[in-house]
Parts: sequence; structure tokens; C-alpha cells
Amino acid sequence: MKKFFVALSMVAFLAGCDDSSSASAENNEPAALSSSSAGEVDCSALLDGETKWNWDVPKECRLNPEITYGTMTDERDGKTYRTVTIGDQVWMAENLNYADSTKTPSLKGTSWCYNNVAANCDVAGRLYTWAAAIDSVKLATDVDNPLDCGYDKTCGLSGKVQGVCPEGWHLPSYDEWNALFTAVGGQSTAGKVLKSQTGWTAYDGITNEDAFGFSALPAGFKYSIGVGDYDYEGFYAHFWSSTEYGSDYAYGMVLYYNGGNVNQGDYDKYVGFSVRCVKD
Repeated sequence: MKKFFVALSMVAFLAGCDDSSSASAENNEPAALSSSSAGEVDCSALLDGETKWNWDVPKECRLNPEITYGTMTDERDGKTYRTVTIGDQVWMAENLNYADSTKTPSLKGTSWCYNNVAANCDVAGRLYTWAAAIDSVKLATDVDNPLDCGYDKTCGLSGKVQGVCPEGWHLPSYDEWNALFTAVGGQSTAGKVLKSQTGWTAYDGITNEDAFGFSALPAGFKYSIGVGDYDYEGFYAHFWSSTEYGSDYAYGMVLYYNGGNVNQGDYDKYVGFSVRCVKD
């Protein structure tokens, strides 16, 4: 692992924080691995000998040091994310970490930090139900085309679904995930080239390349609405799509610690998965 230093933000995540702005902006200039100068962290020291997930390693250390990332700022809460161009698409290279349930009522009781530890959201973003990911309340209150979406409901979404993503970005559809997999060589090897180089539980014969800078983290998931029920950090990365599979299920994308492929399957809409946004 090449030795490099990154800045680590000292500002703790505050769930439900308020902010007066409501749009997003993108900076097309290449970004350093961190946008904060609060302090420096020796990633090499933190990652030396690592064979499984560690919540104490900041997200900046999971990025590929050989990739030049762009940045975008979610002006709803001021958080800055790295971005990366893969094929014809521009993706966030980090999991979304937006939680303001006052501005976005769909998030009330439907998004979480892993193990209910607020600092974990700073590392791997939040986990969202499908209704939260698509911003079901906003869809239901749309004056021109109201849609009743969520668990046990089929709403027939089509076109770009902004969902919980910032302005100018949207929740990727099943087809857009497929376009990503095609751009990186196909589903059979997409996992190997999209997973972050570190943080995944070691498995014989599996080397994660993060060849395109997507830097997928094994953030695990939440498999019920209850207080607990978090599992598989270090083993799996689950991401929502905007595409339904009936009233109770929607398509999600899964990367595995013990394989180089990616799986597209239908999952219960109430489970908590990570969200990656793609640019309009």
C-alpha cells in the first residue's frame, strides 16, 4: 500500500441537522483526498496488517490514492463528497450521508448509522430503507403526479428519481447500475474492480483493485426496522436502485468479500442499504 496522508475532519455527524440551503454544487477541479485541514492521518499506519473492517479508519483512507477524484457539495448540509467518472457516468465515490428529516420527512425513522453509532456515518454513510432512498413523501406530495410508494405498494416509478440524492443527482436505476458494470468489464468481475482496496474481510484468492475509484465499502446492512439488527460490516456492500420488483421488493446491488462478481437481486424494501448517487 502506497504511503499517503489525508486530512481527517474533526466535525462529528449530527443526525437531523438543519441548514438553510437546498441545492447542490459541483466543483470540477480535481480534489485532494480530503476537503478538511483539521488534522492529518497516516493511512499507511492505520492500514498496516489490516485483514477486516475497522470503523476507526476514516473514509479518506479507503479511497484509491492513485485516482484523481472530483468533488461535489451537498448544500443541504454542506457535506462534500468525492466523485469519479466511469464510462459515460459520474458517480459519487462515497456513500451518501444525508439525514435531515425536517427538510426530508421521508427520512424520519427510516435511515440509520450502523449500530446506531453516529460516528459510523462519517465513515461509511447512512443506511436507508427503499422508501427513504426514493424520498417517498416528496413523491406522494407532488402536485402534478402524486405517487404512493413504499413497502407493500407498487408505484411504478419511471425516469430519473432524485430520491434522497442532492439536486442535480439521482438514485441510479437498475439499468444505470448495469451500465456501470458494463463500463468496468461486466458483472463477473465488477466486484473486484469496484471494491475498495482495504476494509474487506480477507479471503484467499480475492484481491480488490478499486481500479476505477468507485471505492465500494463493506458497510453491511440493517435487516429490520427495529433498534438493532445490523450485520455483515466487512463482508458485504449493498446499494439501492430506484427500480421496483413488485410491492414489497426493489432491486439492489450487492458486492461480496469472497467473490469478484456483483449480484443484482430483489430485496425487501424495509431493509437498510447504502446509497450511491449518480449525476443527472
